[in-house]
Amino acid sequence: MYYIYILESEKDGNFYTGYSEDLKKRMADHRTGKVYSTKDRLPVKLIYYEACLNQQDATHREKYLKSAWGKRYLKTRLKNYLIGVAPIR
Repeated sequence: MYYIYILESEKDGNFYTGYSEDLKKRMADHRTGKVYSTKDRLPVKLIYYEACLNQQDATHREKYLKSAWGKRYLKTRLKNYLIGVAPIR
């Protein structure tokens, strides 16, 4: 199983989208500063994730969620959470 996930930086309010086969380990890596993309944006929290059966589907879904259409989808999907939170960039 592969997971696509969205993190929110509590430092700057920005979002990070990624994927991993082991979500718990990847979250531990993010929280301890082992991930270059988020190490200067700590602390981060997991706000959304999806599961895919294979890596190819996960990478396609990650790419989609990073697109303008994907960001619109997430804005609608997370509408109640995002009230009062900065827009997804």
